[in-house]
Amino acid sequence: MLLRFTKMHGLGNDFMVLDLVSQHAHILPKHAKLWGDRHTGIGFDQLLIVEAPSNPDVDFRYRIFNSDGSEVEQCGNGARCFARFVLDKRLTAKRQIRVETKSGIIELDVRNDGQIGVNMGAPRLVPADIPFQAPEQALSYQVDVDGTPVELAAVSMGNPHAVLRVSDINNAPVHELGPKIEHHPRFPARVNVGFLQVIDRGRAQLRVWERGAGETQACGTGACAAAVAAISQGWMDSPLLIDLPGGRLSIEWAGPGQPVMMTGPAVRVYEGQVRL
Repeated sequence: MLLRFTKMHGLGNDFMVLDLVSQHAHILPKHAKLWGDRHTGIGFDQLLIVEAPSNPDVDFRYRIFNSDGSEVEQCGNGARCFARFVLDKRLTAKRQIRVETKSGIIELDVRNDGQIGVNMGAPRLVPADIPFQAPEQALSYQVDVDGTPVELAAVSMGNPHAVLRVSDINNAPVHELGPKIEHHPRFPARVNVGFLQVIDRGRAQLRVWERGAGETQACGTGACAAAVAAISQGWMDSPLLIDLPGGRLSIEWAGPGQPVMMTGPAVRVYEGQVRL
């Protein structure tokens, strides 16, 4: 059986996108792992699956698998690619699209300039909701990593994030600390790890070690989580710009209980077919 797919990217965070509205197949974690291999497969950070909604109040259902086969709750760069994909494939004519994800409903806005805005919903900061093991909610936490205390913020954007402030983004210990914090026992569902260098009150640089994928060129939910941490701790003001290795995202957040708004590009790379 041949399945049509589209390769896309959001700031270099790359995806294989499958339409399972007009095509029918049962995708398993092993397929994501097979196709995600950059040497023997298609190669991607995440597999995005477009499905018909189970909720009558939304337009589509959106599922996400990492390249290691694990299914995750949310992906901000993927959400922008999702919006571009369903319009390009004429699965909808709407430019404001409501999408059901594993972590809740998000709203996508395809703008006339080609940029795509995503209402990512309100961040979750209560430790149990992230999930993160801590006796009470705080702006930052100290976590013991191999006997060394590491200061970090913990935020959920539908998926868990740890945010560390660093002085030099180019020399940040992304590949040393990233996997250790990802698998730290205080994060029972594992965690994405962001390394944030604040440039000024309106601009920062970010690198992200993604759970199940390693360091990626960009992470939309990671940028949102970093913005929430920076605004909460008084380092930055909304709106702000976050530069990732793959490009720039604009983030707005009005404070606790308010949704995080993310704006950025989505690009189609090529079309292909894969044998299931």
